[in-house]
Amino acid sequence: MIGLIVSGHINFASGMASAVTAIAGAQQHIAFIDFVETLSPDELQAKMFSEMAAMDCSEGYLFLTDLPGGTPCNRAMAIMMNTSNVEVLAGVNLPMIVNAVFEREGCELGELVAILEEIGAQSIQNIRHQLQAADTDSDDLSEDDGL
Repeated sequence: MIGLIVSGHINFASGMASAVTAIAGAQQHIAFIDFVETLSPDELQAKMFSEMAAMDCSEGYLFLTDLPGGTPCNRAMAIMMNTSNVEVLAGVNLPMIVNAVFEREGCELGELVAILEEIGAQSIQNIRHQLQAADTDSDDLSEDDGL
């Protein structure tokens, strides 16, 4: 199974942990690490390594971070650059994290990354545009029915 490490600024990770548990239940081989004001970047990276060691996932590790270029992303990237079988996605959202939990078993690391990138792009939706499109579709149906 692929190990998942979710990290972000302040309470991003713990908030995601709460949501993921509510949606998917308790999970193995997943860690949530908040980068809070009292934690140095070196301590954050040490926690990341510690979680990897505790999981011991031969199929690899995927870091899911909040901001591209932020400290959690940069520290995960440093690990990726010096460790085989590690990938990093930045700018993740709840649909991506939940799907990572559901899709990671029986999936290769690169495959999982591609799936999550697609889910991330699809999960960002302008609801007003969707409602307007649905309204337009409804109008088209009425005209076709001769109403």
